[in-house]
Amino acid sequence: MAGRDLRALFSTNDRTLGTEEAFTDRQAQWEFVVAALTEHLRHVSNPAFDPEDLEAARDNVVVFHGIGGIGKSTLSRKLEASLVGPAQRPAQWGAPVWGRARILPVRIDLARSASPDLEKVVLSVRLALAAIGQPLPAFDLALRRYWEHQHPGDPLEDYLNRGGLAAWFGKALPQQMQSALADVAQALLLPGTVGSAIGQVTGALIGALRERRRSVRALAGCARLADLLESEPNLDSLSYYPHLLAWELARIPVAKRVTPVIMLDAFEEIGDRTHRDFERLLQRMVWLMPNVFFVITGRSRLQWADEALQGQLDFTGPAAWPGLVARDIPQVRTPFPVPGRERQMLIGDFSFEDCDDYLARRLSVDGQPLISGPIRAVIGQRSHGLPLYLDLSVMRFLELRRGGRTPQPTDFDHDFPALIARTLSDLTAPERHVLRSASLFSSFDIALATRAAGLSQQASVLRLIERPFVRENPFGLWPFHLHALIRATIRGADDQTDDRWSPADWQQAAIRAFTALGEQWSGGSDRDRLLLVGCLRQGLAIARDYRLDLGWLTEAAWTYVGDSVWEPLDLTTGPEEEGARATAADALVELLSALARRQHENRARTVQRLVAVADTGLLPAELSDMAVYYRAKAQRDLGHTEESRQGMQQVADGGGRLAPNARRGLAHLSRLAGDFPTALEAAEHLGWAGRHHRVVGDVRWVEGDMPLAAQAFGAARAEAEEHGKNGEAAMSQAMRAFTLAFTTDPTIDDEIDLGEHLLAQVDLRAAALDVRIAALLRDAGADTGVEDRAQVLAADMSTSGLRFVQAKLELARAFHHAIRDDRADVASRISRLRELTREGYYAYYVDIAHFMADLPLDNPSRARWLDEQQTVRQRWRSMVIDRRAHLTPGPAAGAP
Repeated sequence: MAGRDLRALFSTNDRTLGTEEAFTDRQAQWEFVVAALTEHLRHVSNPAFDPEDLEAARDNVVVFHGIGGIGKSTLSRKLEASLVGPAQRPAQWGAPVWGRARILPVRIDLARSASPDLEKVVLSVRLALAAIGQPLPAFDLALRRYWEHQHPGDPLEDYLNRGGLAAWFGKALPQQMQSALADVAQALLLPGTVGSAIGQVTGALIGALRERRRSVRALAGCARLADLLESEPNLDSLSYYPHLLAWELARIPVAKRVTPVIMLDAFEEIGDRTHRDFERLLQRMVWLMPNVFFVITGRSRLQWADEALQGQLDFTGPAAWPGLVARDIPQVRTPFPVPGRERQMLIGDFSFEDCDDYLARRLSVDGQPLISGPIRAVIGQRSHGLPLYLDLSVMRFLELRRGGRTPQPTDFDHDFPALIARTLSDLTAPERHVLRSASLFSSFDIALATRAAGLSQQASVLRLIERPFVRENPFGLWPFHLHALIRATIRGADDQTDDRWSPADWQQAAIRAFTALGEQWSGGSDRDRLLLVGCLRQGLAIARDYRLDLGWLTEAAWTYVGDSVWEPLDLTTGPEEEGARATAADALVELLSALARRQHENRARTVQRLVAVADTGLLPAELSDMAVYYRAKAQRDLGHTEESRQGMQQVADGGGRLAPNARRGLAHLSRLAGDFPTALEAAEHLGWAGRHHRVVGDVRWVEGDMPLAAQAFGAARAEAEEHGKNGEAAMSQAMRAFTLAFTTDPTIDDEIDLGEHLLAQVDLRAAALDVRIAALLRDAGADTGVEDRAQVLAADMSTSGLRFVQAKLELARAFHHAIRDDRADVASRISRLRELTREGYYAYYVDIAHFMADLPLDNPSRARWLDEQQTVRQRWRSMVIDRRAHLTPGPAAGAP
């Protein structure tokens, strides 16, 4: 039973206040295991114990849970070593008294880095049991049948050698399995070699078991063996095979009997509290092996005793797992006495759920939590799972209460300087210096921390990263990060230590950290987007917090924009700063955020944000041009052509980096106004920087000249790939697919697939919609639900503000109905096109719809075609006629 929290007990005169200690040391954890295992041994040695009883409650598992880095895996390994023999047991750990019981520890790492799966878990258990030297034929036959069915041509022995399991556990298993197979075959009087006849053996055995033959009476004692051998040998069946191991272990002679202790480490990595598929299989193994003892280590409490999980797991509720019931928490208190003892122990930082449980237990009155739910929620969120913060918050709660106040949630939006003192207490002076420097980073590596600290040697950093508040993610861009609460406290709390930093010290460290990030980015590969985005996120945050000049961030911002990938930067401005944009870094954060979000929000919102950024006057001229240019693009998408033209002209006249893009934008404005000769002439002077080929393609396709348009878009894609511009390549391929989809080109499926492939690497909403429209155009005229799909697509794009893409969709729908000669539906699409367009803004789409359906055009737009209008009409009408001829036996009839 947990002890009283003496500090809390002696902090108040309230004798009705209940307190409970929530943390114990490693010796207590050893005693916890010993007590539970001793009780388990007593239970399974009872003559009334039946390993085949599937209804009795289970008390064969203990759980240690705590935050990552607290030492759960170390504890698991130390428990394994101590159970092997006394020589490896720590001196302070008492010797267990188990009589002549033989313990067989088996530790299984469930960390993702170990690539765990149910096969490996089951094989690890069976391999460990091979050391007993006793045959386990029931299980081995089932496993052999499963393996040959699931892994034909891959002998189990080869798999074990290849995966290292044989070297770890020994090589006795294949021989034991072969021996078991041979023995059963001999008992059944089967002729010939049995090494490859598992199907013949199991079939004969099933028949013998059903007929209760004397020759298989040794195996007939396992009531469910025949059923398991008859089941489909799949993963689900494999999860039931541990029942056979439990039966085999129970029939080993007492003198040779062992009690396996299976340790499942890193249990949190098998999934989460939403996806429990692997957990369900492992729970089934624990339930089906009641004579085996399990030690589970993971981040959170095991919730198997929670009835709310019924349906997600096979065995749930306090009646099934009495030892896993959370004790003394009113929310889960059961109305009946629960047998057994507590089988779960916290050993460090907690998950949010465990923080709440911890605080509910720490202080209570008449069995009810003294700290209210809202206060517990605030403390839990700010603690980041650090037990010390929870302890200090409990003391603060009692202090406020002693002062006659009723504590409120706002009283705990609070930093504790004591955390700094306790964190720094056992660090050397160089380590404290490195810790403060590293707190400027959300994550870091050794070189980055060394450079930020201004050190010439890495020794202090290497010592610091061994501390428990430094966490490691080997798969991260920078592998190390400080515990979130420690980092926030180091930077934000009132530091009263003797070697505390002055504001000038922090400023100098920020400059070093900022410079170090810039050096890492400039020294990396030009194509390393992960490094770019990581450096941008951290560099922008430091520059904003310490009011630094943009420096290398300017070039990094251009690189970020250049590839059109638009990864989120996660640098949302706080509510109190909204609209302030006090520094250039603030303005750049908002600029890049607006550009990234424009793919997912209405273009009107994008214009609003970019106007605000440009109006701050905080950005240097070239970045101010970026805001003006993309604002003009968004205005063009919204149909605000005059405002767009003014912005594009301003950027073009400025002669900066985006001047070629702005000149292209002006050409596009000429095109959407229907001035095709001007747009084509402008394309001749744009070059690669102005994306000349794409401008040519955009002019040619509306003229109905699909071969030339497709050729231009293909050249644009090739040129973009040559320059390493993934976004431009994706946009060009999207338009090539869109263009060819009007034709009967046999490669259209490949063109659409390529467009989707290229777009998967970037974030370009309009281009992605172009490819989806291309898929509709490819199927136009056929009775394949085109109109239904078009309506879904129209709904998807209705909130985007991309009027020009909506107009493209309506043009595609008009094409579909023209092929089917649905005059009423064509008229409906023309009406919708008139709503989406106007003179000077894609008005010629209405002309094209008339051309497709061969309708008279009484009020043509003022478009200046490259060729005669009749030539353009004939091209569009020919595409409709060609598609009808392509569809066999002709245009489909009936509703679309």
